[in-house]
Amino acid sequence: MSKLTLSVLVSGLLCAGCGAAQEASVTRGQRLLAQYQCGGCHTIAGVPASTGRLGPSLDKFGLRSYISGQIPNRPETLARWIAEPAALIPGTLMPDMGASAEDARDMAAYLSALR
Repeated sequence: MSKLTLSVLVSGLLCAGCGAAQEASVTRGQRLLAQYQCGGCHTIAGVPASTGRLGPSLDKFGLRSYISGQIPNRPETLARWIAEPAALIPGTLMPDMGASAEDARDMAAYLSALR
């Protein structure tokens, strides 16, 4: 396990209300970000092949106050943004990748743990 992966997992465990389920969600979210090929547009720490430059870097995303510079960065809002971005910001360049609500929650958990 890389130091970055371990760091993300530890960060996930330290957040309020975390436990084994949260750790599993963070780990699954990391894999899903690769599976949905989010790295085609973004760079994302700990996600293989995430070298995209079209979208912003998502490194240290958990420290950000806003999603896309407009929406308060909260876990439930981030999950909705991942699942249906145009519902939150009509006309956004962020594509709807067809992520289920569960997949979006897990990807949001990983991104929120990046600090």
